[in-house]
Amino acid sequence: MEQLLQILTETCPGIDFETETDLIDAGFLDSMDVISIVAELVDHFSIELNVEDLIPEHFNSATAMMALIERKQGL
Repeated sequence: MEQLLQILTETCPGIDFETETDLIDAGFLDSMDVISIVAELVDHFSIELNVEDLIPEHFNSATAMMALIERKQGL
């Protein structure tokens, strides 16, 4: 989770990824932010994400993103 939080903070500075649970729905992240985050996650965690994975529920919080990463890594 620490690695994820670091990636998120570097990609989108100024957002409290540790506590915010409505990142997309509340407008903290837009589609370009999500694309940047996806690129970083794919690269850093060596996972593959497809179109079906790109839904708001997977990106509304760091916890949701970590769960997606773990599913994709088979953990």
